[in-house]
Amino acid sequence: MKSLQMLGDRQVALIDVPIPQPGPQEVVVRTAVSVICGSEMHTYRHDGSPKGNPGHESAGWVAQLGEGVEGLQVGQRVGVHALSGCGTCADCRAGRFTWCAQHAVYGSSHAEYALTKAHSCIPLPDDVSWEVGVLLAGDGIGVPYHTSRRLQAPEIRSVAIFGAGPIGLGNVMMQSYLGRQVIVVEPSADRCALARELGAAEAIDSSDGDAPAHLRELTDGAGPDVCIEAAGKPITFKQALQAVRTGGVVAVNGEQGPLSLSHSEDLIRRDITVFGSWFCFTSEFSEMLALYRQGFPADRLITHRYPIAQAAEAYAAFDAQATGKVLLSFVQDLN
Repeated sequence: MKSLQMLGDRQVALIDVPIPQPGPQEVVVRTAVSVICGSEMHTYRHDGSPKGNPGHESAGWVAQLGEGVEGLQVGQRVGVHALSGCGTCADCRAGRFTWCAQHAVYGSSHAEYALTKAHSCIPLPDDVSWEVGVLLAGDGIGVPYHTSRRLQAPEIRSVAIFGAGPIGLGNVMMQSYLGRQVIVVEPSADRCALARELGAAEAIDSSDGDAPAHLRELTDGAGPDVCIEAAGKPITFKQALQAVRTGGVVAVNGEQGPLSLSHSEDLIRRDITVFGSWFCFTSEFSEMLALYRQGFPADRLITHRYPIAQAAEAYAAFDAQATGKVLLSFVQDLN
């Protein structure tokens, strides 16, 4: 089968590798589509990966069942959740694999066939396209929805989103759909324009370095009720803490390293709440599906589509920071 390999230094290649074989409680999925995640960019831009690939968002057909698999059938359409768990703990039974002490990422989903745990496969109804399915089962809509579940207070009126990559744009879509004033902070003019198309009321160029002041100007001097850090940079996390109103909330989606801050000035004396939000729960899929059926335009997050043979062009487009989600297709007809 064909599988994507990261060569490093912004180079990718399709190589021939054996089709994986499922072990107990595993399945092999024949991939219909996969999408590129920003977390893959370090591997793409720098050292590459001699084995496998960092793809972890895909959808396709169940091709093989391992020993002991129940509830799935060969040929069934599924979205593949990025994480798996032990399958037996209380969190796994509740569909919260991210909380399982033994959680793992199977990865290598940019391939014609991919191996995963059976419980990471989410059956897709007939009215859900491949594009919508891969977003609801994966990071693109999953992370913004998972974040939104902890931002349900009716007094939330304004939300600033730092970073307009795919996760930031997904948050734009989710928060604007909930009727909130959304303000994006982003250095890319292309992504600022895309954020406005997807529902942002305002987009601030972060390159001038005074985003907190601009955000206060746009929120009657108080600052946004919520700031969502989706850029994965210490400076934007710090700016989110500075910008959010007293008594506000900062949600963190972007992976990043250590940050020096003052617990007193940044948190305690302003009553600031900070929480992290990682992936989503498989148990949330039915809620996201209901939202989609009510009119949430999930598929608008995908802005570029390429056949897997053009993976190099797909990664270059994503790397240029002018896209939303970029989709790779493994079949000619996605209908």
